[in-house]
Amino acid sequence: MEKQPRPADAGLMVIAERELGAFIGAVTELFGPEQAKLAAEDWVSELELMGALPGPTRRDWGSVTVAASAQLARRLNTDVDRQTPRVASTDTKVSPIPSSNCFGPTGLA
Repeated sequence: MEKQPRPADAGLMVIAERELGAFIGAVTELFGPEQAKLAAEDWVSELELMGALPGPTRRDWGSVTVAASAQLARRLNTDVDRQTPRVASTDTKVSPIPSSNCFGPTGLA
């Protein structure tokens, strides 16, 4: 027999589902379904690492999303580094800054 969730637990579940759903949706749109699947796994892993459930607001759950986003960024940066060897640039020319971007003779005063 399954234990029925308490009302407070049910509220946390709704917030968690919305936060995870928004995160997965954004990752899918930006990076595709494969990265979204991995990011969802990261999100759940980060939640498990917290040791305690976040508080009762969506903002509290955002810390899980931030941690999972960091994992996604590390994975994407590692993938880019593997695909494109970085070569030091030999171009040392510097473009001048157009005068329209400079302050006048009085500066910021």
